[in-house]
This record gives sequence, C-alpha cells and structure tokens, in this order.
Amino acid sequence: MPEKDGQKKGAPPASAAPAEMPAPAAPADATPVSAAPVDATPAEMPAPAAPASAAKPLPETDGQEDWKALFTPANIVTVTRIVLIPAFVIALLAPWSDWSPDPVFARWIKPWVAAAIFAVLAATDALDGYLARSRNEVSNLGKFLDPLADKILVTAALLALIELDVLPAWVALVILAREFLVSGLRMVASAEGQVIAASHLGKAKTIFQIIAVILFIIKDASAITGLGLRIALAVDLFSWLVMSVALLLTLISLVDYFIKSSVFLGLPMPGDKGRGVLGSDTEAFLAREVCQLAWQTGRTVGLAESCTGGRIAAALTSIPGASEFFRGGIVSYDNAVKRGQLAVTEATLTRFGAVSEQCALEMAQGARAALGSDVALSVTGIAGPKGASPGKPVGTVWFGLASPAGCRAVLHTFAGDRDAVRRAASETALRLLSEELRRS
Repeated sequence: MPEKDGQKKGAPPASAAPAEMPAPAAPADATPVSAAPVDATPAEMPAPAAPASAAKPLPETDGQEDWKALFTPANIVTVTRIVLIPAFVIALLAPWSDWSPDPVFARWIKPWVAAAIFAVLAATDALDGYLARSRNEVSNLGKFLDPLADKILVTAALLALIELDVLPAWVALVILAREFLVSGLRMVASAEGQVIAASHLGKAKTIFQIIAVILFIIKDASAITGLGLRIALAVDLFSWLVMSVALLLTLISLVDYFIKSSVFLGLPMPGDKGRGVLGSDTEAFLAREVCQLAWQTGRTVGLAESCTGGRIAAALTSIPGASEFFRGGIVSYDNAVKRGQLAVTEATLTRFGAVSEQCALEMAQGARAALGSDVALSVTGIAGPKGASPGKPVGTVWFGLASPAGCRAVLHTFAGDRDAVRRAASETALRLLSEELRRS
C-alpha cells in the first residue's frame, strides 16, 4: 500500500554503513551518569530502586479488602436475618409472658410481638436483594445465604405453629417438600451452568405464605378472640383462605419449575406429540432450550431473517408459552425491507452486499430497535442453488446478535442443498441465541 511504501522510503537502507546508522540506545544494564564509581564501597552504593511489585498492597490489606467485598450491606442484612430467627422463635414459643410483671398484658401482646418480628425478617428478604442489585454487589456468598435464610425462617415459623397446635403438619410438609424439590432442580440447572430465575408465581407464593403465617400467628390472640365469636371465626376463615391460596401457588410454582427444568431433566413438554426432549428434531430441541433460557432470564427475543424466511420464528412459536418472551420477527427477504424496516443503510448494501458482516450487524440492531427486544438475532446468507459470487459461495451465512452487552457477527459456511443450508442456518441461529441468553 502507498502508506507502507512511504514508510519504507523513510527507513534507513539495510546496507547502510555503521556510521550512517543511528546510535543505539544505551543497554538496560548500562551505568547511568549518576551511578557510584566502580570502586565505591558497599556503603557508598546507592540503594537499588524498589521493584514494581513493592507498590502493590500488602497481603493483609488485600485480605481486608476481600472481607469488605464479602460483607456487603446486602450480605449483612441476610446474616442479620439468620441471626434473629431464634429471637422470633423465642418470642412465639418461650413462656416469657409469665415472667413479666404484668403477665396478662404480656400474654395479650405476645403473638403481636412474634408477628412483628416475623414480618420484619421477611421484609429483609426484599431489602437485601434490592441492595445487592442496586449497588452491583451480587456475590456468591449472597446467592448461598439468601435462599438459605428464607428456608430457615419459613421452616422455623411452620414448626412453631405446629408446636402451638395451630397448623396441621401436612401443610408444612407440602410447603417444605416444594422447597426441597426446587432446590434440587436449581442444583441440576447449576450443574449445567445455568440459573433458574424466580418466577412471578414463586414470588406470589412467597407473599401469600408470609401473610398466611402472620395471620396464623395472631388469629388466636386475645385481641382477636375478645372481639366476639363471629369476628374470631371470620379471621380464622380468612387465615385458611390465604393459606389455601399459598398452598395452591406452592404447587403451581413447583410445576412451573419442573417445566422450566425439562431440558435438564430430559422430560417431554406439552405440545411435543410424545417426542422426548432428546428426540431427533434438533430444531425443536434447540427452540425449546431458547424458550427455557428466555423464561429463566426474563429476556425478550426478536428476529430479522432473510435466507431462513421465518423458519427460526416458526420454531420458537411452536413452543407453548413463547409469547411470554418472543416479540416477533421481520422477514427481510428483499433489500428494500432491510432498508425500510431494519434501517440497513444503502451504503452498506452497495459496498458490502446483503450477505456480509456489516449487513448482519445492522439487521440485528434494527430488529432490536424495531421490536423493542432485549436480544435480537439476524441471519442473512445464500441458500442456493443460485446467488453465489466471488468470495461468497452457496452456503455462506452471516449471523448478527444485538443485546445490551453490544453487537457481534458470526460467519458460517454450510454444505448441502437449499433445504440443508436453511435448516443448518436455523439450528445455528438457535444455538447462538442460547449462548447469548446464557451470557445475559
């Protein structure tokens, strides 16, 4: 290139005489002007410069910083919740009211004190999650302690109510069995490098459980029974109504977790027509995997298809419940649609062509903007049998991905006839979507 030629002209010729060559720089071990003479005594020798590693913090300081990073405000709230659970149990079960100077008043206020402590501890579950997310301090310790604290609190409350003969044991069995099963499913998902996010059903279940526990703590309180038989019965009925809703949501959310974990467990899903998750239809399996990941992460997906002609969208929408995350797709088979619907520039199409990295990136960005999705994938290629050009044989397919993390493009060249290329492009697109959702 001209720039390189110019650089070569300015460089000294290889055959230049030594006198013409620039003076070499002093070697690294050369003695500087200010150095001590050779015959200087050791005492006169200047102290060697401190190595670069000396500027690093001492191990003790690093350890202190690690502890500070570990005990974030969110983790402190979680640990406090665990530490105060015995206080709730003592407030509810211990006969501290009999030790009070005014036992009658103490017995009257006892269930309200226990209910208040339980409500505060339950509220800290939302507080530590908010602190971790807002301060960007989500840690592995927090991921371990937070669900553990929730389970210990709920278990303690249920066992205490059983001890008081207020709650039947089978209710606690249903709730605790669900917690163990969900924990097992999350462990299986974690082994696959994935996370099953809490669903809206699970959050609703938690809210109703908290309200139900509080109602069961106070429903036999003197302040309630003293209002008359009708009011006491109404409170008791309302408490059981809320607990029934909590139990129903407990079971429904458990089924929801099993559905979301079907890919990891090898279970068939509704709409599979008897075909297992590990069946021969690769596209169906990959589409289901995308659905699972989108449900778990809460991300929405959009598509911009060219050579696949809507095949990827068809694979996704064949899965029941895809409407929860799939925003739609734009089949931009013609360049006019690429320009008008996806904002692909005329300069890109003229200079690089429709089957190019630049076009795939602009298609993905345009689809994400037009469809309002969190993640958008584009595919543009040459399915054949015609359309090949120098450097772009039949089977050349570019994929573009756009997400909050940025944009990237991937090139693949597939062998086979037109249908084989389109099928391979669809399967690859679904794999790329899965990878992107895992990274989210």
